[in-house]
Amino acid sequence: MRGTRTTLVTLLRSRLSARPRAAVRRERGLLLATATACAADWGWPVLPGAAADRDGCRCARPDCPTPGAHPDDPSLLAATTDPRMVEWWWGRRPDAPVLVATGGRVSAVSLPAAAGVRVLEYFDALRIRTGPVIATPTRYVLLVAPYTLPELGELLVAQEWVPTSLRYHGDGGYAVLPPSRTGAGAVRWVREPAGDGAPWLPAVGELMGALVAASAAVPDGARLAY
Repeated sequence: MRGTRTTLVTLLRSRLSARPRAAVRRERGLLLATATACAADWGWPVLPGAAADRDGCRCARPDCPTPGAHPDDPSLLAATTDPRMVEWWWGRRPDAPVLVATGGRVSAVSLPAAAGVRVLEYFDALRIRTGPVIATPTRYVLLVAPYTLPELGELLVAQEWVPTSLRYHGDGGYAVLPPSRTGAGAVRWVREPAGDGAPWLPAVGELMGALVAASAAVPDGARLAY
């Protein structure tokens, strides 16, 4: 009896959480449209991320700490701006998260979600312009103009203390773009890219002081999470 009950509960949960087919088709179309716009219109190199489901990440690592939020196959080095490659990738894997390779045309800085809300309010109060901002279930990701490691090092040295909860996505890194879904949940725009061409991106130095202060006030430890 217990086994039958468990099976029925599992089945009901599965049906209640299932997304309608129209919604699935729409999400798949948006993923492809996002990847194509980044590659063809903005010149941002993209690639599909490792997908995730209820059982965790579909990569080979059983204890993956960031399910669905990292490159797998292809590797990060395969990121491209070729729309034909993009169409082929998402034609084979229509639910794959959209990852943008950072460092060349776009970089990013991320901080805990609570700190992200606070720092955007601060920027708005001072009328400091920000670029596109992404929200994951646990973090805010601010897209910024590309920066080099020496440039970032100089900015960090100028700070009295930099919390580990503030992270940098520059050369050799990546960011997950909406409307991707990871093992932690949906990724969404807090501030969408604006304009017809590539979005305007602020210099990281213009935002660093406030980002450090906000992250120090709302730390989340050293564990990477999305």
